[in-house]
Amino acid sequence: MIAEVLLVLAGHSSSLFPTDHSLHPAFKPLLHPGEEQCLEALGHIASRYRNIKKACATLSRSKSRYVCALCATLNQILKDEYEKLVVDTEAKVLKRDPDLVANGSFVPLSAVRATFAEWDSPLTALETLMNQLQAQKNWQPGPLIDMLLARSKTGVYRIANIISRLSVAVQRVWRSQLSAFLVHGSLASSDPLASEDFTLLDGTMPSCISPQTKESVVYVGRAIATIKAKKWQNQLPREQALEYANLLETVLPEDQYKFDLVISQIRTNVSEWLWLNVLTRKDVEDAVISLASYFLLRNGEFSLALIREIERLKISRLTTRSGAASVIREQDLNLALLRASLGTTAQHDPSLLHLHFELPSGPLRPLLPSLANSKALSSSVVSNSPEVTSFDDLLLGTNLILSYTVTWPLDLFLHPSDLQIYAALFNYLSSLRKTHTQIHTCWTSLSNAQRARRRWTGLGEGGTAEDLEARRELLRCGWGVVRDMGWFLDTLLGYVMVDVVDVEFRRLKDLLGNPSHGRAECVGKYPSSQNIAGQANADPSTYLDFTTLRNIHTTYLERLLTGCLLANPALTAILRPIFEVCERFVAQVERWGGDVLPALLFEGSLAPGGDDRVGAMVQERFQVVSEINESLHKLFNLFYEQLSLSTSQQPFTATGDASKSILMNASVANATTLQRTSIRGKGTKGFEGEGEVRRHVERLLLRLDFNGAFSKPRAGEQIQWEGGIDIL
Repeated sequence: MIAEVLLVLAGHSSSLFPTDHSLHPAFKPLLHPGEEQCLEALGHIASRYRNIKKACATLSRSKSRYVCALCATLNQILKDEYEKLVVDTEAKVLKRDPDLVANGSFVPLSAVRATFAEWDSPLTALETLMNQLQAQKNWQPGPLIDMLLARSKTGVYRIANIISRLSVAVQRVWRSQLSAFLVHGSLASSDPLASEDFTLLDGTMPSCISPQTKESVVYVGRAIATIKAKKWQNQLPREQALEYANLLETVLPEDQYKFDLVISQIRTNVSEWLWLNVLTRKDVEDAVISLASYFLLRNGEFSLALIREIERLKISRLTTRSGAASVIREQDLNLALLRASLGTTAQHDPSLLHLHFELPSGPLRPLLPSLANSKALSSSVVSNSPEVTSFDDLLLGTNLILSYTVTWPLDLFLHPSDLQIYAALFNYLSSLRKTHTQIHTCWTSLSNAQRARRRWTGLGEGGTAEDLEARRELLRCGWGVVRDMGWFLDTLLGYVMVDVVDVEFRRLKDLLGNPSHGRAECVGKYPSSQNIAGQANADPSTYLDFTTLRNIHTTYLERLLTGCLLANPALTAILRPIFEVCERFVAQVERWGGDVLPALLFEGSLAPGGDDRVGAMVQERFQVVSEINESLHKLFNLFYEQLSLSTSQQPFTATGDASKSILMNASVANATTLQRTSIRGKGTKGFEGEGEVRRHVERLLLRLDFNGAFSKPRAGEQIQWEGGIDIL
């Protein structure tokens, strides 16, 4: 009977258990209840083993190499451990081992049950695993590895050990596919990791792999594959490829830190080789100039023409009552780009074709603005809200993103995170430029209305004796508001474009031409000796390795963010309301016909028995203008206070990766890292450009407070309306 039991445990059928683990009824009267219980427990173990072997045989014919590897590893584990235990138990019985054979004459079923008890839980877990694998037809490597890693995190050691070995087997197969893609740029015909355009397929990456590592995998694989497809003159050296393959053999994706470190090291080395053999300095310089011209508005005539084209598009499309023409689509905005380039230096610039607008929220329709979410500007500024202030909806009225199409090999240098920073800078600068242009247009409108009115009123403002003084005070208040708006926007725009954008752009050009000045202050490693040896004929002062190039550009973007005040959430939360107040005043003047004073004939005289009185319209407009004036100066004072605090609290240091400060929707986020983090080496003198960035902000403070208006508030004359409202 013991031999029969051992055959059942080895996976053979027997009359003892006609169906599954149920004991044959004919044997039950012959057995003690304890023996019956032991036999049924052994039958459970044998049944689970047979189910697992059957499932392995079925899954081994799967088209997935990962499932086949799992089944092969599981069969080997069962053969080396479980089946070996069956054979060893039989040998002990035949040798009459005293640990198993009592008195050298009989074998207790309880002893056999105790011998195989250690496999009770593992076989149960493996049977559940096989059922889950069979329940799904197609298994991608990512979900399969995730499932195995999750199952291996258990408190039962034997279960954790077995499933961990299964997970390692699947990860090794996946690693071989990854190695072929990273080292040789080749993709398998079945279960490829990426598509033909080198986009990672869904389910090919385990969740334990970080997004940065995924992007690095695509970056390196696409670069190597493209070089081989184009049959480039210089191919990746064989020794270097072998080194990368050996590095990958030392890590598995379950060890996330080491895996990310190896992938990052491979990417850095491949980038250095590509910079020396594929990507030229001229390509980088042309791209930097193009991005600065269009995203940083260094091409002034084109940026102004683009703002006018978008305004013209809004008027022509959003003022019609109905029809297909009353919608602004992305193609309309892209056509506005081409129209704006006519007659400018951008007309014949080939890089203009790389620009295109995106509308994340879809086409824009002529809907009335919602007033439900409106709130007081002062409350929105004073409150310590964690919300990030963005400027991507001020130019068009809805979220608008300017994108730049990057082709190979330029995408080796420009990452998507860099383009998001450029898009955020464009939204901010274009909003500032648009508001500045509107204020100048409003100034022109008020001047023309003043000249036209003085033809009839002479030196006064006209009107009856009752409202002559009120009209004079309203006109003075209106001119004061538009003067203050124009002065502030002139100061801010001059600071941003001259002291920040132009200075930082010239600095970037100097560093690209003489990178030895930028290596000491850039984050990252110095160029490796192998790369320098490859440039033996190059001048060390002009040699630029890829790591230094990336760090120079990253620092350039960080300094732009800090200098443009986008790295300070408190300041951006004040700047946007200032822009909105300016736009509100301009829109109000346009609604009044281009003048703050109503026409003399609009007011009329008192009708018999009527409620209208002379000057009612003047008083109404006076209240509107005085409210705008009060909000504006409150925002000016808050801005100056926050700017003064930033010079004493903000360290003005840039982080190692500016992309971490920009969200995927191109809005500036996590900007406080630019203020709090300092990762320069302790052995150096710190960030050499920190003083320059601080001086940028100090220049802005000097410009704003050139006459002591903020630092020493003067007790100026305040003109009051008869109702007691302060004007100036």
